[in-house]
Amino acid sequence: MKIVKLGQQGLQVPAVGLGCMGMSEFYGQSDDTKSLKLLDEAIEIGCNFWDTSDMYGPFTNEELLGKALANRRDKVILATKFGIKRGQDGAWLGMSGSPEYVKAACDASLKRLNTDYIDLYYQHRPDPNVPIEETIGAMAELVQAGKVRYIGLSEVSAEDLEKAHQTYPISALQTELSLWSRDVEKRILPKVRELGIGFVAYSPLGRGFLTGAIKKRDDLEPGDWRLSNPRFSEEAIANNQKLVEKVQEIANEKDVTASQVALAWLLAKGDDIAAIPGTRRSKYLNFNWAAQEIVLSQKEIAALDSFSQSFKVVGERY
Repeated sequence: MKIVKLGQQGLQVPAVGLGCMGMSEFYGQSDDTKSLKLLDEAIEIGCNFWDTSDMYGPFTNEELLGKALANRRDKVILATKFGIKRGQDGAWLGMSGSPEYVKAACDASLKRLNTDYIDLYYQHRPDPNVPIEETIGAMAELVQAGKVRYIGLSEVSAEDLEKAHQTYPISALQTELSLWSRDVEKRILPKVRELGIGFVAYSPLGRGFLTGAIKKRDDLEPGDWRLSNPRFSEEAIANNQKLVEKVQEIANEKDVTASQVALAWLLAKGDDIAAIPGTRRSKYLNFNWAAQEIVLSQKEIAALDSFSQSFKVVGERY
């Protein structure tokens, strides 16, 4: 197992964690019984860095993890988020980073998660109406109160990241990074490293596309939010398949899966990067976990770098 240190405050996590969002929403039908079984297996193999948010479900993903944590809270490094407001009916209600909301959201998450502390607490998205220093100040108070161990941010600019870090030490930035989403390498990742902050890559498998399992829209279940994502139009899928073919070419040579190559490429980018691929299936959980042991040659990394940098991905991220 490869261990990644996130930031300078001492938080250590497995290089491959588990994004739990899809267990409750966004990717078609889910089954809590099967999800709980998968979470059991994740603990057994050592994949104990779990990522959720209060807005997944909404709210029900935290409740699911709360059940999974019963009687073994100390075995899991738990990350959750606040900041994207949703109603009980699923309605989208905007962003909030006000100090009052930060504290109320944390208390609500603690109750749903059936725990008295959160290992890593993220602001899910910046609130344009609240200075980030005010939000971070409230998060720092949660650390002082013992409700949160470490704090993080998600999808913020390099400027806001620096302002936040000057207010209170940030342990991790969570942002999308994969072979088809490399924008952060220009300014965000260098700033993260300049400040000594860890990086947690979400959607490291391109929302499942880099696994090679999605070749047409019919491969997605009804209700899957990817059907409304620009990168999953028929035109985009047909074009973007060329990137998957390149990944699969190297996977075939190494006798591993395309998803393992995509994860191995990402982890080769630095010892300060952890990935949180999501899955609801035991087979893929184990494939993802085993990717930590796959070593790509410099030639293979260079080939993937060169192809993905020159390749024109069709479709915006959102």
